Amino acid sequence: MLKPTIGPITGHVTTDHVRIFMRGYRQNNSPVFAGIRYRAASTQHWSKGNFAQLSELRDMSHVFALNLSADTEYEYQTGWFSPMNPVHTPDSVAELPLQWPREIYRLRTRSSKALHPRAYIVGSCRYLRMTAGIASLPQLGDRIFASINQLIEGIQPPISAVLMTGDQIYVDDLNLVAPDREYKDILNKYRAAFSQPNIQRLMSGTSTYMILDDHEIEDNWPANASKSDGDLYRNAMAAYELYQASHSPVHPLTSNGEIDHSTLEHYWYQFSDGDIEWFVTDSRTRRNLSADDRRILDEAQEQALVKWLSHSTARVKFVVTSVMFYPDRKRHGDDAWKAFPEQRLRLLETIRTRRIKNVVFISGDVHGSLTARLTHSEDPEFEIHTVVSSPLCNSKLLPYAKASTFILDQPLVRTAAGDYRHELTSTVVSEDNFAHLVVEADQLMVNYHDRDGKRLQSIAIKLR
Repeated sequence: MLKPTIGPITGHVTTDHVRIFMRGYRQNNSPVFAGIRYRAASTQHWSKGNFAQLSELRDMSHVFALNLSADTEYEYQTGWFSPMNPVHTPDSVAELPLQWPREIYRLRTRSSKALHPRAYIVGSCRYLRMTAGIASLPQLGDRIFASINQLIEGIQPPISAVLMTGDQIYVDDLNLVAPDREYKDILNKYRAAFSQPNIQRLMSGTSTYMILDDHEIEDNWPANASKSDGDLYRNAMAAYELYQASHSPVHPLTSNGEIDHSTLEHYWYQFSDGDIEWFVTDSRTRRNLSADDRRILDEAQEQALVKWLSHSTARVKFVVTSVMFYPDRKRHGDDAWKAFPEQRLRLLETIRTRRIKNVVFISGDVHGSLTARLTHSEDPEFEIHTVVSSPLCNSKLLPYAKASTFILDQPLVRTAAGDYRHELTSTVVSEDNFAHLVVEADQLMVNYHDRDGKRLQSIAIKLR
């Protein structure tokens, strides 16, 4: 067996369920199979192998679904091979005397215990320039992941998950010169981005959740979409579904425990980690730009988010939106929530009037990082926070955000019932960085680190 060409990527993890993505390679017209086996870290005997036949329809990739035990560390091996006999099936290859790849990966299932500290890594906007289909200076786009790996090695509390909140690839990195529009070219960007050694190491052992932003399609999509962009969108989303959505919670399981990739109703999803819950929104592909019903989230998604906010008993509720919920930018703000004020106000009023506590919005996009607090002039009980983390790796062609980028000298919203007022609770980080979040009993600690892992600042957000 050979090592995966992409992955493995540890995706959605629960107390008893793990999804692991891997990719093999086409072998002319011969059948190709992927396999995985696992064991509890303290044991010697491997499980029986799970096998699947790979297809070019899924770019020779597969997502394995494993049923495991809660709060347990596991070791696993995965790889691919092409048997000499062309009539093999996933059942028959399980009987072959296979030589598994030597590399052993490790992961941990979730604990259901409440009030335990939980930790996460958050980042977005990872630029990896491609020239003639080849990554140029890929070590620049992969460097920060070496620092993340070093930081999380043996750290307490352990990292529950990595949240990649948008622009994991840049389909349009040469948009003015030679934009990628073909499916094969977009796939090539995912292969290059996810096969770099440091990000591969991170994703192989840490539960990784992703959601797209505009550059997975085109800058400022769909506002900049033209009539000729239909094929671009279909190709970009087909590649996104393979490499980002496939190992997330969006796909249900079949009756025999396999992931049902034929069912994909939307890209937004939820997941939980003990008494912490996350709602990852799709604030990009379900927009309505018409004047009479402007929406950044479609109606079904807004209803699901409101229902979750209102009924979840989670101690902390994280809402991921790839573009900033607040504060608003002075320029170019129409790509974010600033351009959808009615829907934003509906969510704010829901949180305020229903007395929902410990809501934190997680965003990226702006190539700058910050934390900010939102309060209400007439309602001292209302308070939400935002944590923005961007970029993991910037392009030299794009500026970093600064404090002067944002509108901070006036209320976010003025209503008859009072003003929503916001203030920065951190300095604005204007360099490549990532955020390390630690949820403790009474506070959320937000630690920003530069691309070499040096801590830039720490912000304590009091929980209520």
